Amino acid sequence: MTLPADAARPSGHGLRRDLDLLEALASPEAQRAGGLGVVRLAQLTGREKSQVSRALKALAEEGVVERDPDTLGYRLGWRLFSLVARTVEDRLVRAAEPVMHALSAELEETSHLCVLREQEVLTLLSVSGHSFRAHDWEGRGVPAYCTSAGRVLLLDATPDELYVRFPAFDADDPRSEVRTLPQLWAKIQECRRDGFARVHEEFEEGLAGVSAPVRDFRGRVVAALNISAPAARLANRLEAAGRSTAEAAARVSEHLGFAAAERPLPQRTRLT
Repeated sequence: MTLPADAARPSGHGLRRDLDLLEALASPEAQRAGGLGVVRLAQLTGREKSQVSRALKALAEEGVVERDPDTLGYRLGWRLFSLVARTVEDRLVRAAEPVMHALSAELEETSHLCVLREQEVLTLLSVSGHSFRAHDWEGRGVPAYCTSAGRVLLLDATPDELYVRFPAFDADDPRSEVRTLPQLWAKIQECRRDGFARVHEEFEEGLAGVSAPVRDFRGRVVAALNISAPAARLANRLEAAGRSTAEAAARVSEHLGFAAAERPLPQRTRLT
């Protein structure tokens, strides 16, 4: 019995060929087109169409690639992006934790590492100023519009992206200074100007906080470093706490490969 060409080769060889397919699907050509078909992928990888088709079908069954039902083209799949996201967040936490310990010790307050999830801010890690981790906020989601972390995490958003993210914006909390998307945009621009965002009893009565952006090697905001504390302790030093938090966030960004001097931030258009 003669084995198919792919089956006759060592499994490592098949893995390399699968990686070649994934590289092709991650190429600028694939990104521009929204995916590539079997014929084009066969041309790019130097393989027979039947081999490429079988490999893509197996990868699609595992969620590593996905097929567009209309164009029949393939693109990178949800499972691959999920793995990458978990890896990025793990690296983010490892880079941030020692910096957060130093920041919390300096300010004698709890620090939080936050990311954006749809319209909410999710806390990945909390560290107290007393050499132990505080877990009360970890895994909790809070509204982005009325929190300093949320405004920081929206720094890269364009006006159109804000309208898409908040299609039915309804901020009726009497404590919040944000009632409309233009007001949210104004708060985001304040953060861009100052290098950090601050809130005083907008999210929760008696609570004040500051946040600063953490950027990756591309200069994109991937997280927010936050200090939250009772307003009685923090309100009269929000400016100083904001500057310290911004300096700490810059150190984390450096660990992720961001060099601020080499990457000037883009100017944003006005939201009306």
